[in-house]
Amino acid sequence: MPDLLVKLYSLKQPPLPSSGIELRRAFAAEKRLVCDWVAQHFGGNWSSECGAAFARMPAACFVAVRDRELLGFACYDATARGFFGPAGVAPAERNHGIGAALLSATLHDMAHQGYAYAIIGAADSVEFYRKEAGAIEIPDSDPGFYRGKIKRE
Repeated sequence: MPDLLVKLYSLKQPPLPSSGIELRRAFAAEKRLVCDWVAQHFGGNWSSECGAAFARMPAACFVAVRDRELLGFACYDATARGFFGPAGVAPAERNHGIGAALLSATLHDMAHQGYAYAIIGAADSVEFYRKEAGAIEIPDSDPGFYRGKIKRE
């Protein structure tokens, strides 16, 4: 899976999430709840990266919430500085614009923090990122940053 590059200085206007969904930066006090939810839905590796995003001040993790229930999350500066991700939406909530809204909120925050570009590492949804953020593939980037990562047996 290739890495992608996004120009943060030319982002389009962020989409609004569906009615009744709150999109916001995660609170530090929510770290355990968010990381546990991520582990349950997406596994331990993503949960570890999500935890790293909470070490940033302000937290580099955004959440989508409806009626105090977590629907999705998106992080940056977790895998490495300048990297978007991990990000995910609960299976039952997909295809309702939540992922696009989380992506946009996170990328806009990266731009406000002074980044000119974001890297999306090992993207499994290239077409989604191309459509939603104008991402382009970085040549010869597979396996990229993740080369040599310890694997669980």
